[in-house]
Amino acid sequence: MSESMPIAEDPLGELLQTLNLEQAARTREDIFIGPSNFMPTGRVFGGQQIGQALVAASRTVEPDRKIHSMHGYFLRGGKIDSPITYSVDRIRDGKSFSTRRVQAYQDGEPLFSSIYSFQVEERGLEHQDTLPEGIPDPESLPPLKELMEVMKDNPAAQYWAKGRPFDMRHIEKSIYFYVEGEHVAHQAIWFKTIGPLPDDQIIHNAALAYASDYSLLEPIYRRHGLVWSHPGLMVASLDHAMWFHRPARADQWLLYVQDSPNARGGRGLGLGKIFNRAGELVATVAQEGLVRIPAEELAQH
Repeated sequence: MSESMPIAEDPLGELLQTLNLEQAARTREDIFIGPSNFMPTGRVFGGQQIGQALVAASRTVEPDRKIHSMHGYFLRGGKIDSPITYSVDRIRDGKSFSTRRVQAYQDGEPLFSSIYSFQVEERGLEHQDTLPEGIPDPESLPPLKELMEVMKDNPAAQYWAKGRPFDMRHIEKSIYFYVEGEHVAHQAIWFKTIGPLPDDQIIHNAALAYASDYSLLEPIYRRHGLVWSHPGLMVASLDHAMWFHRPARADQWLLYVQDSPNARGGRGLGLGKIFNRAGELVATVAQEGLVRIPAEELAQH
């Protein structure tokens, strides 16, 4: 990220603008168009595509049908200076479930291919994993903006601190520039938007999906003592799956508990559970990512 690259003055407003898709004329499919957020890499953020596709799919189902799962594949990197077109195929509307296929395109090239499923709310069996014990409250943890004060001259640090629409607070210390403590394949993060969101559950679902892509591969890096700024580190999301268990507000603190059960072949798997402060499990996430380091370093890991 160069020093001339802009940092959004209103990241939350930019997020809301990004999720406010324009609906084009409907042909055989529903067509939506959305802008892209700035990213220092110059490539479209994967979480943005997940959230925008969720909004597009949600706008084509009846209000009584709520998102319960999504599965998507990232096909190629997108450009942040061009809009993205989302094509929604209404695959099926059954008595209880609706299924939508969403394809994201930019300049005629496919970027992201996904399936979103919705269900009419109904009663059923209930159980859930419990919130881990011993987790400190988010208010007791320093905000990233404060941690990055010592790196005022580092453009990447300033983007992470000020350019994102989410306040993210690692329970363990973050791994942007240093890995402190034991090299383990798990971590937890409190997060929420930096300000209030509208009372629209579709927007909260999309914001939750957006944020779910920020850090899910970090347990892989932490396990091997790697940091985001590691020279030669190449990372990219390959696929993303998410299950929505209970309604949640993305503008209230949520705990993202993450671990990585496996890494091999230049790929790593991240699993995550998202809890609200009441201890309810609101979502579960899985993602496999490309994780490559210089060949001469592999023997050390």
